[in-house]
Amino acid sequence: MFDWVTTYKLPFGQLMNTIVVFLQQYCTTWLFDPLRKAIEYVVNHTADILVYPPPIVVIVLTMAFAWWRQRSWELCLFVLLGCLFIWNQGYWVNTMKTVSLVFWSAAVAMAIGIPLGVMAAHRPRLYHFLHPVLDMMQTLPTLVYLIPMVALFRLGFAPGLIATLIFALPAPVRLTYLGITSTPTALKEAGEAFGSTKSQLLWKVELPHALPTIMAGVTQCIMLSLSMVVIAGLVGAEGLGVDVVRAMGQFNIPRGFEAGACIVILAIMLDRLCRVKGAH
Repeated sequence: MFDWVTTYKLPFGQLMNTIVVFLQQYCTTWLFDPLRKAIEYVVNHTADILVYPPPIVVIVLTMAFAWWRQRSWELCLFVLLGCLFIWNQGYWVNTMKTVSLVFWSAAVAMAIGIPLGVMAAHRPRLYHFLHPVLDMMQTLPTLVYLIPMVALFRLGFAPGLIATLIFALPAPVRLTYLGITSTPTALKEAGEAFGSTKSQLLWKVELPHALPTIMAGVTQCIMLSLSMVVIAGLVGAEGLGVDVVRAMGQFNIPRGFEAGACIVILAIMLDRLCRVKGAH
């Protein structure tokens, strides 16, 4: 009775293929190749900077940063032991490449997401438009949009960074929106009563009140970026993700656990370092 539903298949897949082929033919030379080279240049050189000094220097600087951020000797001890473990296992270089990829993915996501969240908080129609888009970005399986990313950017850091950006971007947008919209009306009315302009109200009332929520979005963005390193490894992005992917391919249990433990240690360190002081 309902055979007509499948008799004429809508050419959705063919439409998407046509779009990707069109972009390959007409946009690769002037857009995708220069963008790919710029991403690889920035990520690779950041990794080179992190690898250049001896590991002990990076460890000491990270401990100093941890103490400055949290004033916690327990965190400093964890940073020391965690970094020594990564160094001992032979994954120091790949960990620095992962840090570079996560740093730039999260930085771009926050540079786009925080201003977008602020604009959405002041323009309800914009948020109503963004809401389903953000839902799609968070729920669409990563491997689905990795296919066109590889077709347009080839293998390497570029498709991995862009896929990570797509996955991590909703967090700063949503939490910035939440922080700004949760500013008490009394605070805003007090600012207006003292003659604050909209710009002054944003910078001196709304953003300071929303800062803890925004920082939670920053931390979540970094964690989501780090959770994508294995997916990025599937498309040739160097780092710990490649070690996990190769361990899976070779059924190498020791290597898989070693690389996995390094990712967990790195995730805990980044979470603690970026957390607002005093937050639990």
